[in-house]
Amino acid sequence: MTNLAIIGTEKSGRTSLAANLGKKGTASDITMYNNDKESRKMVFVDPQGYPKALKPLVTALNISEMAILCIPPEGLDRDSPVSVYTGECIVVLDLLGFKHGIIALTRSDSTHMHAIDELKKKIKLMTAGTSLQDWECISLNTNKSAKIPFEGVEYLKARINTISEEIEAEQAELNKLPARVFIDHAFNVTGKGCVVLGVVKQGISKDKDKTKIFPLDRDIEIRSIQSHDVDIESAPTGTRVGMRLKNVQAKDIERGFIISDKEIVSTDYTLECALSKFTRKIEASSVLHLFVGLQSEPVRVEKILVDGQEVKEAKPGSTCMLELSGNKKVAYSKEDRFLLANLDLTQRFAAYGFLK
Repeated sequence: MTNLAIIGTEKSGRTSLAANLGKKGTASDITMYNNDKESRKMVFVDPQGYPKALKPLVTALNISEMAILCIPPEGLDRDSPVSVYTGECIVVLDLLGFKHGIIALTRSDSTHMHAIDELKKKIKLMTAGTSLQDWECISLNTNKSAKIPFEGVEYLKARINTISEEIEAEQAELNKLPARVFIDHAFNVTGKGCVVLGVVKQGISKDKDKTKIFPLDRDIEIRSIQSHDVDIESAPTGTRVGMRLKNVQAKDIERGFIISDKEIVSTDYTLECALSKFTRKIEASSVLHLFVGLQSEPVRVEKILVDGQEVKEAKPGSTCMLELSGNKKVAYSKEDRFLLANLDLTQRFAAYGFLK
């Protein structure tokens, strides 16, 4: 199974593309579009709450193995507000080191070939040196009234399938690791109890597994597992799941909670960080927003170290050590990638880091 985040600003065509590729399912600040009619099942995730908030965008990306970045004809025009959020999407994909993706040049029916060629040149310049630099640009529309309705969509589907083969090989390797499930929704169902929705990020999660939920650090049992409304006994890496859980209630669960045997839980962090060249400096005592997995919280910069020496600020494009303090318990592993954002800036994503 492949999970794909379809991202971009509000008028980028992301929602109409997602609706074209799958059937609408669970909806909140992220909306799932499911395609289970093909031999390869897929879930397309539209971060409906972005760009007003960053959390839906980070959630969509962190439950997905592939991203489709939707850029409309005016997507990189200097005077267009759309360009701000297109740039922000490029920055976060790069900070996450997102490996698999496609750039969809949407609304091709509303522009001309020369303009599309110019847009491709701008994209190539802007993505040079980033994780997106080799992503293919595909021109398409999802307009059934266009002169050529849905032009480019079938080719997009073919490319998605090709990339999915690479992803499935990677998932097979991740199946060897201990199971981790990222939860994105939780609710109570009459007669069934607590039900959570999420994605198996690594390992194989099994029916009747006795495990834990973090950061609660509580023993639980997986009573049953479904995927695309079908009961299954085990869920390998990448599977979109619904699980009935024993010994926990939905009211105790927040988005980002993790089902696994072992996680680190803390409120303070020491991270080796790389700052984006598109951000502003980070200053000691400033407040940033930390994301890891599907969890997020405000943190204060307690100390900045460069080459072992304490400094007052870290400059864009530099590397440093950040000591951060928060108030909320967060669960993570040593291998997880942290994101830092400054919500006061126009381009909000600032840095990525790993646990020291």
